[in-house]
Amino acid sequence: MRRLLAACLFGMAFTTTAALAQGQPPLRCAVDGTFAPHAFPTLQGGVQGFNIDLFREAAKRMGRELTIDSASFSGLIPAMNAGRYDFLCAPTTATAERAANMLFTEGYLYTAFQFGIRRGSAPIRSMDDLRGKAISVNKGSAYDAWAAANAARYGFTVQTYDTQTDAVQAVTSGRAYANLGGNTVVRYAATRTPQFVADFVMTDTRAHWSAPLPLGATEMRVQLENALECMKRDGTIARLSQQWFGTAPAADDAENTVFPGTGVPGLAGYDPAPREPRC
Repeated sequence: MRRLLAACLFGMAFTTTAALAQGQPPLRCAVDGTFAPHAFPTLQGGVQGFNIDLFREAAKRMGRELTIDSASFSGLIPAMNAGRYDFLCAPTTATAERAANMLFTEGYLYTAFQFGIRRGSAPIRSMDDLRGKAISVNKGSAYDAWAAANAARYGFTVQTYDTQTDAVQAVTSGRAYANLGGNTVVRYAATRTPQFVADFVMTDTRAHWSAPLPLGATEMRVQLENALECMKRDGTIARLSQQWFGTAPAADDAENTVFPGTGVPGLAGYDPAPREPRC
């Protein structure tokens, strides 16, 4: 797999082994390269993680090379909508607000909001326990948006950080009481940071983590979703999930579920027309 230079956070981009003989340019996508275990630095200066492996394989099945840039999450969606990227490889929560401005593939993972706290801190039993506390979030993420919208309701303050790593460090250093993030990320951080523990899960927040594309990219969405669905059918996504998150997904989790139609059911841009994956 050869490396391509790119103007990105780590100054590196990566290419799949798919053939370029068809004359098509590489697909372009981006991640937040500090969002372990989905995308984070290697010792050699590149990027690794679940989403890196996932979309390299998807691009390979599409017969295309893939260039992956790494940058702060807050700038990824504007950059995609400005034409810099064909889609985003970063785990992106499919929401009604976002679906009004971009297309989504069906979900490849379910995500739920979860808090992580400093080891030894009082556990969170309910949202009332957040009153008077500071909550850290990754800037520009769905957790940032939720925290900003609910801070007054639950009486907490919000601290935003450019990376999820910095948001976790704010908790372990005592600057914030809890970090709010996705369940996979919070649990992974807890396995790597002794002073950080996964805590309260907001069970009513389960949503699709999907690949966003610009509005109008309907053909590209079908191609990308088809690749993801084939990876579900042959167990590839489930194997990657177990490798990176430590547990095998259930039979009805998104890793193993081919959803009807194209896109995320119930959101703008969803196409309910039946479509059989071509693997």
